[in-house]
Amino acid sequence: MPSIDFADFASRVLDDSTIPELPNHYRGKVRDNYDLADGRRIIVASDRLSAFDRILCAIPFKGEVLTQTARFWFEKTADICANHVLGYPDPNVLLCRRLEILPVEIVVRGYLAGTTGTSILTLYKKGQRAMYGMTLPDGLRDNAKLPAPIITPTSKAFDGDHDAPLTAADILDRALLTQRQWDEVSAYALALYARGQALADARGLILADTKYEFGVTVDGEIVLADEIHTPDSSRYWRRATYETRFEAGERPDSFDKDFVRSWVTARCDPYADAIPAIPQALINDTAAVYVEAFETITGQSFAPNLDGATVLERIRANLAGFFGGDRV
Repeated sequence: MPSIDFADFASRVLDDSTIPELPNHYRGKVRDNYDLADGRRIIVASDRLSAFDRILCAIPFKGEVLTQTARFWFEKTADICANHVLGYPDPNVLLCRRLEILPVEIVVRGYLAGTTGTSILTLYKKGQRAMYGMTLPDGLRDNAKLPAPIITPTSKAFDGDHDAPLTAADILDRALLTQRQWDEVSAYALALYARGQALADARGLILADTKYEFGVTVDGEIVLADEIHTPDSSRYWRRATYETRFEAGERPDSFDKDFVRSWVTARCDPYADAIPAIPQALINDTAAVYVEAFETITGQSFAPNLDGATVLERIRANLAGFFGGDRV
């Protein structure tokens, strides 16, 4: 476990990354986006933690960890699929190409797992066997490995809407994607997942499932967007304990935000009830998990950037050249 005492940094969280000097602000669940006049986009990763289509809390260093984890994976998969990355002006910030984001999230699953309303385990435990255009057999156990990875697409939620399950037929019938686009993103997603599984396995991890978002350039090229194989977009388990815990019917040791999701779901219906306050001790433990995930996934040590009195002050200093929409 990382040696950082996260209690010392409880107040050093980036829960709001609004920067008025940057143009065309769009606030997402965990990221703040700014569109520059020249077609580039600045994405600032906050420390907000989102689940169940809601903001639950803010985790110290989470935005920095996710940005740097995604950077590792973008570099490791650039030979499979082009991505939107142009540079990293700050540890929490991505400078990228602005894309037309495709309205479908491509979720790839290698295991019967999940806690959200669209996860195959949640649907399976409700008695559903036909889902996402396929039929799963009876008798599968929680967190069982599937015979082969499957794609379970969902609609891309915008402006507070909820993700919804889709089938390939839905996607084509509703003209969300063309046949060519569906074939291309499906092939990319399975290839990216295979690369992710292989590299995770080499680090003693199981990449149980993950999601990908793709966009289209003005020339029609499909490009990987958002993030890739981070603890927010993926479910990682420790391989060494998986079989023992699976046989015992226990939840796998994980690196993902199920750590907080499980705490919340044990206390309320997160889709209908008010979310109880997340204890600071749980927030600190979650920060440690994110950092441990980064170090285990990448093989690199995490040294948080402590420049500036606050995270936002440091980011503002590093982005000052973009104020007004132009780079100095």
